[in-house]
Amino acid sequence: MIVRQWDGWLSRVSALAVTAITVASSGLTDAEPSEPATPSHYVVSVGTDQQPEEQGYQSGCADGRIGRSGLHLLFFGTQQQDGQLRPPGTTNASPAVRISEDWVAKSAGGWIRGYAECGSSRAVLALGVNNKTDGGADPANAGASWARLVERVGANAPADRVTVTGALDGEPGWSKPDWARGWVDAYVAGTGRMLYAANSADGCAADGGKETCGNGWTMADVHYVSTGAKSTVVAVPQIYRTDGIQARQWAAISRWGAKNGAGPLRLVGVLTQETACQQRGPCPRTGNSPNQALKQLADALNADSSTRLTTALISTDVAWPPNMPAP
Repeated sequence: MIVRQWDGWLSRVSALAVTAITVASSGLTDAEPSEPATPSHYVVSVGTDQQPEEQGYQSGCADGRIGRSGLHLLFFGTQQQDGQLRPPGTTNASPAVRISEDWVAKSAGGWIRGYAECGSSRAVLALGVNNKTDGGADPANAGASWARLVERVGANAPADRVTVTGALDGEPGWSKPDWARGWVDAYVAGTGRMLYAANSADGCAADGGKETCGNGWTMADVHYVSTGAKSTVVAVPQIYRTDGIQARQWAAISRWGAKNGAGPLRLVGVLTQETACQQRGPCPRTGNSPNQALKQLADALNADSSTRLTTALISTDVAWPPNMPAP
């Protein structure tokens, strides 16, 4: 698990994907040149002097001006029992300002308007939360609530410019597997919109030598919340580490699926945190560039015929807000 806290910085998470897929056949033998990484964001309220629509608009407009079509992840943090959300990188004890689902919807609506008005590219906008359980949220209620929010935001998006989906930053270190499975089951039952699984594989064997992972998880659990739950779930895993171990973990999980009848992972791309590390680092071991992450994952997948790529992977790189308030 990669440490990335707002209450004691390091930074972290999430990747992107649109059409790539890992399949069991021969195909690409090397990481092909890809488009530059799309920007993704941790979303944190910067204070009462800026409304969520304005904050979202500024972020979306900046992304629109960059002009890169593809996946953009917005991570809003941890769902709580009271329906509020706590900022990314915080614990339950943090005094950081909580936000409502209405705040999220308004911020996302502002991002969509800014992106559409300030550029001509097309986006897949994935609205994300994590699987931390210290906020007391019930997984079934939380997953269903997020599905409703994604549907609500998506219904008001210009379909020719922005497709709205969900995202999950699911990490074994943050919950037991049943909690994450329950959240994903509720989400996919509540909407047909895609779920981009920007997950980690804490404790999973990089060589596939064992099926157990961290915190009571198994490879079967990681596979389920990243692909297996439904055909609308696709994986954009965190490939932060410069030593390539995370890429090898995900390749091992994909091989496990191919071997055990669950199918290889639907891997569409990678999530990196290079920009976040530049903002809040340094991250000497977890600051992969998007190109480094792409090569690591492609090499690991292409080493086995059951997981060999037939479509190039995509990348997205996450950043913190430029005007981050003190917690």
